[in-house]
Parts: sequence; structure tokens; C-alpha cells
Amino acid sequence: MSFRTFTYPVKILEHHLDAYGHVNNVAYIGFFEQARWDMVTAQGCGLDYVRNSGVGPVVLELNCKFRRELRLRQDVVIHSVLESWRGKVGVMSQIIKDEGNQTCCEAQVTFGLFDLNLRKLVAPNDQWSAALGL
Repeated sequence: MSFRTFTYPVKILEHHLDAYGHVNNVAYIGFFEQARWDMVTAQGCGLDYVRNSGVGPVVLELNCKFRRELRLRQDVVIHSVLESWRGKVGVMSQIIKDEGNQTCCEAQVTFGLFDLNLRKLVAPNDQWSAALGL
């Protein structure tokens, strides 16, 4: 099965940097998180939908590989694609690429949909299936 790739542009700003002038590792996690929210919000499953339905995405595992340094005021693009979905758990690959299309950081995110009332993972409904590109 082939899944859609979603893109999200980011400009590296001063508050993303650590004392060494590198992008702080927590900033990378924030970039990936925002890209995922942008993807599902564009498909009708943003925070309002999560609050109304009581079901939203939850990260179960995150693995980042830092490949190339990102610099201040650099424009990069995050490419996000769902790799698989089995039962109640999905795996998404996210890659940050620079202006020359070089990979700067890769992440693999294992996640599910959490029912806030039942306090457990649930299978995606039709709306979530469409938003995730299933």
C-alpha cells in the first residue's frame, strides 16, 4: 500500500538554537510534532475535532537520527508519510530536508489514537482513516 507524503516548511529561528548554535534536540521533536498536527488539521482532524470527538493521536515511541547540522535562518521542509497501520498502531516516517534536498534528520514515530474517555487506544474511525491517508 502506498501512502501520501505531506510536507511542512520550517525556518530555523533563534529560539530553536542551543548554547552551541545548534538546533536543540527538543526543537526537532517540536518540528516533527507540528508537521503531524498540520497534516491532520488540514484533513479535518485538528484540535477542535479531537476535543469534540474525545479521540486524538498519542506518540508511543520516537526515534530520531541526526544527519546534518541545521543553521540559523535556514529553510527546511519536513516530509511525513505513514508507513504502516496495524490494528490500533501506526508508524510514520518524517524527514527534514534542506534546500539541497539533503536529509538533515530522520524520525520514526510509532503512534495510536487515544480515546480520552475510555483511556485506551482505539481503531481509527472513517474521519481519522481519511486524515491519516489509510
